[in-house]
Amino acid sequence: MRRYLTLSVLLSFFAFSSKAQEGIPVYFDYLADNYYLVYPSMAGIAEGGKIRLTARKQWFNVDEAPSLQTLNGNFRVGERSGVGAILFNDSNGYHSQTGFKFTYAHHLQLAGDFRTLNQLSFGLSVGAILSSLDESEFRSIVPDPVISGTKNTTSYFNMDLGASYNLFEFYAHIAVLNVLGSGRDLYSAAEFDNLRRYLFSVGYVFGNNTRIEPSVLLQLTEFTEEKTIDINAKVYRDVSFGTVWAGLSYRRSFDGAQFQQNGGFGEQRLQLFTPIVGINWDNFLFSYNYSYQSGDIRFDNGGFHQITLGYDFGQSDQGKRYDCYCPAANN
Repeated sequence: MRRYLTLSVLLSFFAFSSKAQEGIPVYFDYLADNYYLVYPSMAGIAEGGKIRLTARKQWFNVDEAPSLQTLNGNFRVGERSGVGAILFNDSNGYHSQTGFKFTYAHHLQLAGDFRTLNQLSFGLSVGAILSSLDESEFRSIVPDPVISGTKNTTSYFNMDLGASYNLFEFYAHIAVLNVLGSGRDLYSAAEFDNLRRYLFSVGYVFGNNTRIEPSVLLQLTEFTEEKTIDINAKVYRDVSFGTVWAGLSYRRSFDGAQFQQNGGFGEQRLQLFTPIVGINWDNFLFSYNYSYQSGDIRFDNGGFHQITLGYDFGQSDQGKRYDCYCPAANN
């Protein structure tokens, strides 16, 4: 059955998959104890430090498919401060971007002693992004004045703001990403400001030796008015060498894109199913997740693969600073 994609579907595709061109896209790596990559207020939340390396690849059999690599680290400084840094490289077709961020976070202990996790945190990240559009392979029989035929590159600065509240096994985070409206000056036909995004997440860890962690993350993009929600559930199990865990995330957009089929019109919303598995062994972490997009209209049957490698350091007292089952705060 032949289907025809309308312009709205193409715009939806670029809106969901080319957000990567406006800072680090929010995928599902935050579920691999990598909340700092999303929320600057989580820098130095633990007593020691965390290093995370991620690699994501979409649609292995599609040329110029989106891919992303990130390297970040954060650690505690003194009793109330945390610092962190992020390096990332993101490519999507003929677009690419490379950037870095530096973060400072301040943590306020609201009650209890040093083993009581009752903490309000604020974070600020500043960074620079080098964004490129490679038009050197664009070919046209009739010259198009819009196409330069060269590789266009521009750079700009931006900043992120965030706040977090952690109370034992409960947590809530909020962030504003791409706060500044700096134009990229990358396209000769049209210019767009950076896509300012608002994030909010909340979750809780239930249980002891076997633990269950439900959580949700709401994401809103200001310029395009996109809204998506992640509904997550993870299960942890303590074993002799550390902890094994697995989870499932379901992402759905609130807005749909229209498509034409057999003379009629339909609407499809973004739906991603992402199983994730991981192991914490001593100070090391390994995680893998796979995202599958459901719906009648898909650009490829393959999914999106992501691997995370991590290392935790500087934790005292047999790896437990706080008296809680809080994986993001206890190394």
